[in-house]
Amino acid sequence: VQLQASGGGLVQAGGSLRLSCVASGYIQSMGWFRQAPGKEREFVAAIGWDGSATDYQASVKGRFAISRDNTRNTVYLQMNSLKPEDTAVYYCTAASSFRTVRSGTSTYWGQGTQVTVSS
Repeated sequence: VQLQASGGGLVQAGGSLRLSCVASGYIQSMGWFRQAPGKEREFVAAIGWDGSATDYQASVKGRFAISRDNTRNTVYLQMNSLKPEDTAVYYCTAASSFRTVRSGTSTYWGQGTQVTVSS
């Protein structure tokens, strides 16, 4: 499975962005991680095959929403009320197991898209 992420950019604090990640084929679970300069990659959000199972990092709950369109093999990350600390490269990931996505141990990763939030 190949993953192609897009949608990053520069936005002011309080603004919104929507990230997209298209998979080359259907895969059950998908998610997003991010990596800020000088920091380790961290989990952001994950979604199961039908969208009924989701999980979020505590710091983004209520601001970010993950969703998917299985007709397009695409996962989205709607990011609202963005903060400067959300600045990072965002990576999509996918796996047959929700647990694998959630742990960040999948072998399937997109190339990353830069999100920069100015104060």
